[in-house]
Amino acid sequence: MKYDLLIAGGGLGACAAALAACSKGLKVLMTEETDWIGGQVTSQGVPPDEHRWIESFGCTSRYRDYRNRVREYYYRSFHVKGEPDSPFNPGKGLVSNICHDPRVTLAVLTEMLSPYLLSGTLTLLTETVVKDVKRKGRMIYEASIYSLEDEEEDTVKFDYLIDATEAGDLLPISGVDYVTGAESKTETKEPHAKEKPEPDNIQAFTHVLAMEYREGENHLIEEPEMYSFWREFQPGIWPDRMLSFFAPHPITLEKREYVLFPHHDKFPLWEYRRIYASDQFRLKGTGDITLLNWPQNDYFLGNVYDVPENEKELHLYQAKQLSLSLFYWLQTEAPRPDGGIGYPGLKLRGDVMGTKDGLAKAPYIRESRRIKALYTITEQDVSPAFNTTKTGRKYRDSVGIGSYSIDLHPSQSGENYIDIPALPFHIPLGALITENTENLLAGCKNIGTTHITNGCYRLHPVEWNIGEACGALVAFCLDKSVKPADVRKDDRLLDEFQALLQKEGLELEWPQEFYQERKKET
Repeated sequence: MKYDLLIAGGGLGACAAALAACSKGLKVLMTEETDWIGGQVTSQGVPPDEHRWIESFGCTSRYRDYRNRVREYYYRSFHVKGEPDSPFNPGKGLVSNICHDPRVTLAVLTEMLSPYLLSGTLTLLTETVVKDVKRKGRMIYEASIYSLEDEEEDTVKFDYLIDATEAGDLLPISGVDYVTGAESKTETKEPHAKEKPEPDNIQAFTHVLAMEYREGENHLIEEPEMYSFWREFQPGIWPDRMLSFFAPHPITLEKREYVLFPHHDKFPLWEYRRIYASDQFRLKGTGDITLLNWPQNDYFLGNVYDVPENEKELHLYQAKQLSLSLFYWLQTEAPRPDGGIGYPGLKLRGDVMGTKDGLAKAPYIRESRRIKALYTITEQDVSPAFNTTKTGRKYRDSVGIGSYSIDLHPSQSGENYIDIPALPFHIPLGALITENTENLLAGCKNIGTTHITNGCYRLHPVEWNIGEACGALVAFCLDKSVKPADVRKDDRLLDEFQALLQKEGLELEWPQEFYQERKKET
């Protein structure tokens, strides 16, 4: 089979790329390792992390359409009480204005892609991975795709390839130069970079689970196999045992006490990523539902890529055991404010995740392999210490915008949280283009960031913007018979491409007031 574009991965960046490319008439094949598209929001169970202006500006039109459709799904399909708060937050979660059930995003994305799926413009192969590719010079022209369900292999040809996998899985098999972990200060000149490169200094990943609380009931699970290990485990960077209500404050690193449900002035973990607030709906028989993605189940004992398969499987298993052990601890040993012990009314909700064990279909991987790109975004580009306006560096080749602080979770090399202020930023086209190929683009967390700036470019609306820009770029290049690097270096082509992006609803700049001088910080 021959396609205009092969997209490896089915996450947010991949779906956005498919929408952009298919809307221009391209014939697209998209593969996804799990049986759910949506990535972070669905198969990994992480509600959107977004910036404070997201309801008004700061994302693409298609991403805004996606958010609107999520809310419309609830209005249309659920019995919402009265006039909900505006903006409507289905879970009243603290992390986002739109914390919601992952199955809703799955339905919404499927609906958004359905015109192209039904017409045959888009072919979607779930439970399928790209196993190998063939390359001649700087061009990749063929791929072997493998069905995990049928254990069958097939071959496809294409003009362009977007790596939108969660860990940059195509980079090593494509011969693309890439980076893992932390770069050195000599290389990036970043104030918070390491003195020497640390390829294994990779952020923790998390295996999320869904749970409901039913007061007065008992839903005790069997004791997890590794419970005794995790129950006693206290890493050197941690102020207490992992299975406790104590963890480092992500900014100050001081010992911080949490609670499960709201109580006095302590941080309520239950509300953090709550995806269903039952008091907003007339449906009976269901309590609140939340997602377990907390400091206490960040897994940083090892990595799941660029390691032997048996080591990968070990860390995936141990990460699942950590989450299940934390859940079991909450059921049986967690101290309650009333002096009691445990919350046996906590119930695993595997149906929310589409699994039998209650755990997400895939781990949430924060830090991917990253391409060596035509342009690498550094801390200096986004830090208020290096920029005088209210935004980070303004690029001539901007293809989008985003905003989030530099948020690095504990790493597998023993680093604790790192939180660095970051200004609202831009997405440079050069960060999406590899140095040593002509037709492979980075479509999600694998763009040309550093270990530091990955911490602010890895969030949901930014990943969507990256993917959508990639899909539009492929269509533009095929139409003009040019290569991505040509678009970046030729002012006429770049102007034309950016005009097309703006017409499609991609915001390339922040509102004008963001470019004013900031007051000097004390």
